Amino acid sequence: MDNSNPQANRINQKTKYFDYLKTTIATNSMVSDATGIPQKNLTRFKREFEDAGVLYELYKTICKKTKHRATYLTTNPALFPQSNQLKMF
Repeated sequence: MDNSNPQANRINQKTKYFDYLKTTIATNSMVSDATGIPQKNLTRFKREFEDAGVLYELYKTICKKTKHRATYLTTNPALFPQSNQLKMF
């Protein structure tokens, strides 16, 4: 990757991460392996997307890559749980 513009590189990585999780349910280790984005960057992006409400943790189970317990993630809104908020009134 070209390091001449770190800000543009960061935006490209965030977009790649978001788009990957829109079509694939995966852990950060799996995303890092598939995209080449360093896992420490993915952890930072995950927090930003969680805070924005556009990333959801689907479930925790054994990661296919690391063989350790991990959280499977998605940015696909169709897979987010339905809110009970509207059913209250």
